[in-house]
Amino acid sequence: MPPKNVSPMLRPLMYLVVLVVALYLALCVALFVFQRALIYFPQPSALGAPETLLTLSVADAQVQVTVRPREGPNALIYFGGNAEDVSRNLPEFSQAFPEHALYLLHYRGFGGSTGSPSEEAIARDALSLFDKVYDSHPHIAVVGRSLGSGVAVRLASQRPAARLILIAPYNSLEDLAVRQYPIFPVKWLLQDKFESWKYAGHISIPTLLLAAEQDAIIPPSSTEKLYGHFAQGVATLKVISGVGHNSISDSPEYLKLIEDGL
Repeated sequence: MPPKNVSPMLRPLMYLVVLVVALYLALCVALFVFQRALIYFPQPSALGAPETLLTLSVADAQVQVTVRPREGPNALIYFGGNAEDVSRNLPEFSQAFPEHALYLLHYRGFGGSTGSPSEEAIARDALSLFDKVYDSHPHIAVVGRSLGSGVAVRLASQRPAARLILIAPYNSLEDLAVRQYPIFPVKWLLQDKFESWKYAGHISIPTLLLAAEQDAIIPPSSTEKLYGHFAQGVATLKVISGVGHNSISDSPEYLKLIEDGL
């Protein structure tokens, strides 16, 4: 409330300032409380036959993984975007990568997985999946798309992956959020920051960054900034022309470039 000694002419202005500040603070609180609903958009699984599913039992959840089993040393682990049903990739991946066993992780809350998604929970699940796969397949390619690129680069910095492929990758989710919500103190509010740049410098395996020329979600500057954090000679940046963030996989170059990176 404005002080009693404020001029009557200034009181309406003071009330307006108080109202605006209160509204701004309320929006900050809402952004903090509901932020994960703005990051993760759980999707059901289109493919759910028993022979294509693996249940990964972790401490506090049952995480579903769409699989195409195959004997041999090679495997591919895939982490999708924030609104992606990863099971839809199985037919194309099976045809494109016949020599690889396939493991496509459904984040918590997605595709029948229990629990709620968060950066730390997904990171733990990724480590558990890698360790399980590594028991049978010593040559693992880790692939992450969009949100999943942050999961993939962190995993590859902590486990002996053989290849790393990042599709529509970003420097950090925090950078994107600051761009999306410039009037809010995002750096103080954001819990899941997915700071890919922190892990890029620890990567020594061959890495491919695959970007969309017309990506309106992740600006080229973010991908280029991440690319700059890899040691010289470790990473290669390829840009697919004429496609956007969601249409990158429609390009005939898409699967071919991934195959070349395996």
